[in-house]
Amino acid sequence: MEALQIIVAIFILALASSLTFASDPSPLQDFCVAINDPKGSVFVNGKFCKDAKLAKADDFYFSGLHIRKNTSNIFGSTATPVNVAQMPGLHTLGISMVRIDYAPNGGLNPPHTHPRASEILVVLEGTLHVGFVTLNPDNRLISKVLYSGDVFVFPVGLIHFQYNIGNTYAVAFAGLSSENPEVITIANAVFDSNPSINADIAKAFNLDRKMVKNLQSEF
Repeated sequence: MEALQIIVAIFILALASSLTFASDPSPLQDFCVAINDPKGSVFVNGKFCKDAKLAKADDFYFSGLHIRKNTSNIFGSTATPVNVAQMPGLHTLGISMVRIDYAPNGGLNPPHTHPRASEILVVLEGTLHVGFVTLNPDNRLISKVLYSGDVFVFPVGLIHFQYNIGNTYAVAFAGLSSENPEVITIANAVFDSNPSINADIAKAFNLDRKMVKNLQSEF
């Protein structure tokens, strides 16, 4: 476990030094703590900035990534993000991270994409089958089985997944090259849109209209 802690520390340092330049624009000030009050504040990259003289340690702090989360859901996985919404001091820094817990025997972080960030993932516990799919027309699957201490990267915008193939809980940490990478889960976007996508359009998945309607009703 001590070795894994060292790996995580190196991982976070690398995230801070290299991924910063991958997506979000570089800041023109030391920091810009995000606040919701527009009065007397500067508006930068979609958020208002707190007066730098009023910044405090808690603006740059988050606690709780050591806690295993409940994975009793349809996918058997739970993500605990640390982005600008949880840590306002991340604003304009171009980085964020997430802890992901996976249930034994099939816990899945389903196919999804981050439109604004590349992702680098390190496995702390368990065994994960991970992968991403390249762009059209190749649509090539690039995948790997990861064990404790292994690292894998998902390029920005590409559909990717993680799947627990072990019989124990799995835990991974991921760093992302945006303060707010957002996520688009493919199945939810297609079958759980509001309002629903016309079934004749959703049949692009080579499913008949009835099957599309059934899938939409299950979300």
